[in-house]
Amino acid sequence: MSAHKARRVLDQIRGRSYQETLMILELMPYRACYPIFKVIYSAAANAKHNMGLNEEYLVIIKATVDEGTTVKKLKPRARGRSYTIKRPTCHITIVLKDISLYEESVVENSIGLGTIQGHHSLWFAQPKNYSKGLQEDQKIRECIKNYVQKNMRISSGVEGIARIEIQKDRSDSDHNPYGIPKVIKLNYVNRKLNITITRITKPYGHPNILAEFIAGQLRNRVSFRKAIKKAIELTEQADTKGIQVQIAGRIDGKEIARVEWIREGRVPLQTIRAKIDYCSYRVRTIYGVLGIKIWIFVDEE
Repeated sequence: MSAHKARRVLDQIRGRSYQETLMILELMPYRACYPIFKVIYSAAANAKHNMGLNEEYLVIIKATVDEGTTVKKLKPRARGRSYTIKRPTCHITIVLKDISLYEESVVENSIGLGTIQGHHSLWFAQPKNYSKGLQEDQKIRECIKNYVQKNMRISSGVEGIARIEIQKDRSDSDHNPYGIPKVIKLNYVNRKLNITITRITKPYGHPNILAEFIAGQLRNRVSFRKAIKKAIELTEQADTKGIQVQIAGRIDGKEIARVEWIREGRVPLQTIRAKIDYCSYRVRTIYGVLGIKIWIFVDEE
């Protein structure tokens, strides 16, 4: 297979999620799709079994192809002559990335961290064990969120998880999830867990609760503008100074993806002393995956 034929396929899947890539490769009519499909499937299997990553959060961040050696064969022709057959080869490189480890652990509290905002995970570890502890926190958060989504009946729209704080020492772990059931059995980590629950007085002042509310409206095929304006009205009950909501993707089932956002009040994203709560949320609809981002300006110190 030549590098030109493989590059034509890789340009279509670069930057896409793992599940979306497999769907695209199955539908494309090119012969180069099958070997690329096997390479991506093998890379995802290595990430799952060797590193314990979830396939739902894998994204292709690098997909390159380089020219390899050319295999030459001779085909016999008439009168003792021969005809040269050249078969080009190529080297395909695929790099996958787990976006869940970066979105929730790094980006969420990067501005103002340590000055006006605290860490959501408090523990110390050696440099060689830091990645294991980070993956352990992510598995605990995913397990708690999945348990809440499966076992909770959200009727009024104000129930959910606003934040999960994790504190570890040498003997046990303390988890402080907000708005979740009391007893949860976790099979992901071999630790003793102590769970403390705190009730939220103003739930709509937290971006995660608002994101789940907007996601529920979008799943029910409510207009995105109506859902955003309703969420902005609910934040007025929490005495916030400003809010900005952004939705990206195939909004309302349009063929071309776009980004729409609405802002109400002040949202000084460049001010370091401003305390701004942020969250990113993905919702699966019948049109595809939509991304929701919410910034809430709480106070200025």
